[in-house]
Amino acid sequence: MAERKPYLLRLDPEVLEALAKWAADDLRSLNGQIEFLLRNALKDAGRTPRSGPPNATARRRRAS
Repeated sequence: MAERKPYLLRLDPEVLEALAKWAADDLRSLNGQIEFLLRNALKDAGRTPRSGPPNATARRRRAS
C-alpha cells in the first residue's frame, strides 16, 4: 500500500457534519469518505493519479 500523508483540512462545521453523516450512512470513516469523494472527483475530471514513482510522467516526457 502506498504511503499515506497527513493533511490538515479546514472545513465549515456544517459541511463537516454533513460529510460525517454521509460517511456513517456509507459505513465509512470520515477520512475514507473524503478520500472516496476526492478520488471520484479526480476520475470525473479525467485527472486520476497514475501509479508509479513520483515524477515518472515528467521523466518520460523529457526522454521523448
